[in-house]
Amino acid sequence: MARAGTRHKWTFASRFRRHAFGWRSQPAIARVREAVSEIRIAARHDKLLAAEGAVVLIERLSPALEHVDSSSGAIGSAVNHAIDALAQIIASAPADPKTRDRWLERLWDAYQADQIPYIETLGDYWGDLCGSPAVAARWADELVGLCRMALDPDPNVRGYFHGTTVCLSALLAAGRHQEILDLLAINPRTIWHYRQYGVRALAAVGRPAEAVRYAEHGRGLNDSPVAIARVCEDILLSTGQRDEAYQRFGLIANQAATYAAWFRAVLRKYPERTPADVLDDLVAHTPGEEGKWFAAAKDAKLYDKAIALANRTPCSPQTLTRAARDFADTNPTFALEAGVTAIRWLAQGHGYEVTALDVHRAYTHTMNAARRAGREDEIRDLIRHYVADGPWREFMTKVLGRQLDLP
Repeated sequence: MARAGTRHKWTFASRFRRHAFGWRSQPAIARVREAVSEIRIAARHDKLLAAEGAVVLIERLSPALEHVDSSSGAIGSAVNHAIDALAQIIASAPADPKTRDRWLERLWDAYQADQIPYIETLGDYWGDLCGSPAVAARWADELVGLCRMALDPDPNVRGYFHGTTVCLSALLAAGRHQEILDLLAINPRTIWHYRQYGVRALAAVGRPAEAVRYAEHGRGLNDSPVAIARVCEDILLSTGQRDEAYQRFGLIANQAATYAAWFRAVLRKYPERTPADVLDDLVAHTPGEEGKWFAAAKDAKLYDKAIALANRTPCSPQTLTRAARDFADTNPTFALEAGVTAIRWLAQGHGYEVTALDVHRAYTHTMNAARRAGREDEIRDLIRHYVADGPWREFMTKVLGRQLDLP
């Protein structure tokens, strides 16, 4: 097997030159994912080689991405996922002390030079990257003085120190929990990114209830409630307090990119709860957004609930139309109700970037379901009523006027 110092030609290396990417984020995101994949494949055969590659990539990320448009947050998210994967590879590598020290120095230089910043989350993994409490303690000793000055309540002393998170992470890995709490106690600003280490320190010394109180007490206006809830949920789950974890933090902690994914995430975390109960709790947690839970209810085969939710507040007409199409054979009643609801919301002017094709599809799939149910005339009259009385009458008539005999 190749060793960490062995020269290895990484495919990603030539692609991550300084200013290698223009302003478009998608090509850069694709290259980041390809690079992480290349390193993961190497890790199957040689963990040391993969860790060396991870260090090389982290060194090159920020300079290469400097000109990429980060306004959408997509590139930042991709890099954060990459850092998470790469940090785990480096932390788990069986490196000798000299090799790990060399890695850490290189990573520190890259972290200090990160101006955008892109790799700032690397600091949160520093304790793991150290590989042992002894190495983490050594880094903490080097940084704690500057960290203390950065958190000092005296504005004449206090200032920004880029290594504060690195120091706190190292202190945590070194088991110096009280030192973390003492540092945070002098800080006049309640910043969750720092205070999370106080929460973890309290949990590590067997004080979970105090850790949760500490997390909630220091909540600031700009702090992410999701991030706080996730840490608190983990603490309660680790101590076997599943009911309390669910009731207090389970819903918000498991938010995902879509409502359906959110529902699945909560259900996976708490399989002892029924899908209907979880859905009811999520709906109650998001008042005014009932229609957005249609897909989650549909996927859980709660068809009556799905239609009821879709009719309470606006639901994506395109999503309803797909349901009308997909369930035409297996559940024609549900398909018909979904299609009719799609037409109703379209006529009311709801939907994202609605086109004439969207309207035509909704009508076609709804009428197909109506024919199967023997209710074709009734449903056509109902659609005609929705179109005639809706604020999008002109647009809908232009698309469906001939089918509905509208003037």
